[in-house]
Parts: sequence; structure tokens; C-alpha cells
Amino acid sequence: MATLVEPRLPRGMRDMLPQKMLQRRYVIGVVERVFERFGFEPLQTPVLELQQTLLGKYGPDAEKLIYDARHREGKEDLALRYDLSVPLSRVVAMNPELVKPFKRYQIAPVWRAERPQKGRYREFYQCDADIVGTSSMLADAEIVAMIFTILSELGFREFVTKLNNRKVLTALGEYSGVAPALLPNLYRAIDKLEKIGQDGVREEMQRAEISAETIAKIFELIALPVDDLNAWREKFRVYPRGVEGINELEQLTAFARDMGVQAERLQIDLTMVRGLEYYTGPIFETVVTEPKIGSLTGGGRYDGLIGLFSKNSLPATGTSFGIERIIDVMDELNMYPPDLGKTVVDVFVSVFDAERRAASLAVAMELRAANINTEVWYDLDALGKQLKYASARGIPLVIIVGPDEAAANIVTLRDLSTGEQQQIARGELVERIREKLEHA
Repeated sequence: MATLVEPRLPRGMRDMLPQKMLQRRYVIGVVERVFERFGFEPLQTPVLELQQTLLGKYGPDAEKLIYDARHREGKEDLALRYDLSVPLSRVVAMNPELVKPFKRYQIAPVWRAERPQKGRYREFYQCDADIVGTSSMLADAEIVAMIFTILSELGFREFVTKLNNRKVLTALGEYSGVAPALLPNLYRAIDKLEKIGQDGVREEMQRAEISAETIAKIFELIALPVDDLNAWREKFRVYPRGVEGINELEQLTAFARDMGVQAERLQIDLTMVRGLEYYTGPIFETVVTEPKIGSLTGGGRYDGLIGLFSKNSLPATGTSFGIERIIDVMDELNMYPPDLGKTVVDVFVSVFDAERRAASLAVAMELRAANINTEVWYDLDALGKQLKYASARGIPLVIIVGPDEAAANIVTLRDLSTGEQQQIARGELVERIREKLEHA
């Protein structure tokens, strides 16, 4: 006798039962429709990539989270994909004939060996949209406008997209005199400003062996009002990359407002740091202000990433939606449409007895041929048991074909939400059910 296996999941992994899948499909459906409305086309890449494709692209902290994958007899070093941007860069490098700008979206699972917590899992879906082949800030602004559109259509009201530029962060290091080797420590420290405050950031910098003089210059910059970009531009006047970053932020926000993004949805945050090393220009992160659950989207410009796979580098910008966190927030705030049902099934066809089973099967197949989602009972059970099952599943309509109905070539249609039932001629059944479903 085989040993009984304990049914359990690896940490950070989840099963998605039907009700959750319906909610997930709703969210992903909204995201996909807006992606395509903005002119993005679908792309699919493999779950597995060569390790050399992924390593060296994310930074040492991130790469500790990459899952190795290897067949017992395989000779290739493989890894589960960590994100969708690096695979995109590989695709573009392998397909130079793609028309530019190349606008693609991909919705697929990725894997990271993170510490599981609310809104953070080891296997999760990313929804990415990217534009490859243009340096225009209008492309970055279009990404921001698309973020605004998707979250608005999902029903979010309290959110803001934070904007910064890696060129500004580089100039901050140059201005304050931070040694290049200490820049990652500097970025990690200032990125925690909102969480641990200025005193906490000072302590982090001191532990990173950043000098007191340098820390003072950093806080001199941080004290500047973020809505006075001219003041930042003046501080960076001898650091051209910093001035360029400030100018790009001004262009991006102006274009985003031209596309209808409300001013209160945009927030320039010159201490915001996106962790991935491949960003080269504008970076953006969207957070829900109530309830606070962290970022829902993150992205930015990465003009050098494709050049790691091809002699001909191409500018690129994009964003990734954290579907898991979006769904968590929508669950918490009960944001799903009231007509989002418990099941995909529209009609349940009961089986009255063995003699009438063929008639029930014919009805079910007629409805399916008319593209009406239909389920039929398998066994010869009491009608009460069948109705109880349909109710528990949340199926709205039940069809009964008993002896009287079969003799008169009609069916009885019962609405489980109201308890009402009516007799309908077989020839009118499809039309009448469609009417019912449209008005449900």
C-alpha cells in the first residue's frame, strides 16, 4: 500500500480556488483591455531562462532570490524567471526585425524566494507593459497615464504615483561626495526615509561609514521642497546628469497632465529608489494611500538593459502591476462588481430520471451550442439534491425536464435567486435564457 502523502504547499505558494480565480480573471481582464486600448500587444516568454540571461541584471540583493532550476540529466544551468523585463530584453535582442517602437504587454507568473507576508508571495503574477525604441518622455508619461487609467477603472480612489529619476539619485551622490562603492548603501538608506524618518536614515548612513560632512550635504538636498525643481536644478548646475534628470521629470509630469492624469495623482519624490540596478532614467511607483499595503505598480526607464544582449542597445521604459497586491486591496475594500458571480455556469440542467436523461442532455447541448455556459447532472438523484447543489454553486438558473415537460415539448425554468419558475417552449428556450441573463 502506498504511503499517504501529507497535502501541503511550499511556503509562499497558493492554490487558487474558483471564486478567487474569477476575481483574478476580472482584474486581469480590465488590465488587458486597457493595455490594448493604449496600443500594447501580447507577448509570451518561457518560464525557464538560462541562468546567464538573468544573472548580473538585478543587483546582488535581488539575485539571491532567484530560483535555480535543473533537470536531473540536464546540462544547461537554468533559472525560473525573476521578472518579465529581462526576458523582454532578450526577445528584442533576438528579434531585431521587430518594428520600433515595440509596445508589448505580458501577464505571467514569476518566482522570487522572498519572505512570505501579506501581499508578497514567492510565486506571483506580473502584468508588464513596455515601450522599446524611443527616448521620448512622452512614452514614460503614457505609461503613467495607463497606470492611472487601469487603477481608476478597477475602482481605486486613494492612490498616488511617485516619480523620481535615477539621474537625480546619481547626482545626489555626486553632490554629497559619496564614494561610488558606498552609493548602494546611500540609496538603501534614503529609500527608507518615509519608514524610519531622518534620524533612522542618519543612523543607517553612519553604519555604512558615510562621513558626517557627506550626510549633512545629503540632508541639505533632501530638505529642498520637492515642488521647487528649480532649486534642485540650481544645486545640480555643475552635475549635468542631475539637471537632465530634473528636466525629464518636468517633461514627464507635463505630458501626463496633458493626457488627463490629475495633479493629485502625481507626486515627485526625489528620495524614492527603485531597487533594480538596470534603471537609467525616470522611475515610478504607485501606492494606495488607504489602506497602506505597499506599492501596486513599479517601473521606469531602462535604456541599457537590451544592450546587455545586443551590440545595438535600445531605449526602453515600462511598468509592472502587482496583481497580488491589487487583489488583496480589492478584497479588503470589497471593490468587485456586485454582478461578479460565484461561478462561470449560467444554467444547470437537472436529470429527472433515466427515461428523461436524453432530453436533458439534448437541452444542455443546445444551450452550449448557443454559447451559454451550461452544466448537467450526472447521476439519478432526487431533484431536491440537484437543486441544492446548483444553489451551493451559485448557478442562477435551473432547467427541469420531467414527464409532463417532455410530453409537451417544453421545459420548466427556475430562477434560484427569486424562486420563480415558468414553462418555456423548447423553440424559445435560448432566447428566453439570454433575456434572463442580460437582465440579471
